Amino acid sequence: MDNQTLYYFLLFAGGFLAGIINTLAGNGSAITLSLLILSGMPATTANATNRVGALFQTITAVLSLRKSQRTKFLFKDSAWFFIPSFIGSFIGAFLAIDIDPILLKRIIGLIMLLLLFTMLYKPQKWARATNLEHSQKTWSTWLIIFVIAVYGGFLQMGIGIMILSALVLIAQYSLRDANIIKLVLAMIFVVPAFIIFVVNGQIDWVPGLILALGQSIGAVIGARYILFLPKANTIVRYTLLVILTISALALLGVFG
Repeated sequence: MDNQTLYYFLLFAGGFLAGIINTLAGNGSAITLSLLILSGMPATTANATNRVGALFQTITAVLSLRKSQRTKFLFKDSAWFFIPSFIGSFIGAFLAIDIDPILLKRIIGLIMLLLLFTMLYKPQKWARATNLEHSQKTWSTWLIIFVIAVYGGFLQMGIGIMILSALVLIAQYSLRDANIIKLVLAMIFVVPAFIIFVVNGQIDWVPGLILALGQSIGAVIGARYILFLPKANTIVRYTLLVILTISALALLGVFG
């Protein structure tokens, strides 16, 4: 197996794993971005190319969800967040050149550590059912989703965890309900940034499409089967614990 074939295989395998991780929790971009950058691709090109897999994966995940009454209800609920998701992502993609990515990564790393502390210190908040007495459609949640979308337009990495945190801790959805809305919003997030990067010719299409194939297959397995297991909440919670720990340490520069 020559080096290029091996690289394409690693892209597919990494994309497959990222597709499952992104469906269950988030931050699979830590895998895909790393693969692209380690190949020697410039960070700006890698950031743009990563959106190809993200777009295909999110569309595939949403289409793969089982169309139950609960899913239809959550799809309708997610519409409240469409406008901040789209506008925020559009702004974030344009702001990318004006924000220091190193500083931003450190800030996000600290946020992830705080979220990790919340999951360990008050796990009941992540294990509760959707609070039907609490209004999920508030302006504060709308604004938080907008801020997350701005970051998502800029970098993409970690937005799944951030969306889940906002929906579970602030909007008070259950973890599984929040995950379904997260998949819809992640799809909305990626579209404006994807269009901007295409127009500016920043995407390397061959690696992007190989990642997209792996991520789409992983997304089908995660959304169609794993997410609807009886212990889905538990699976997602422990997946989050592992990803938050690794991601926070990586973003804070612990691994160099």
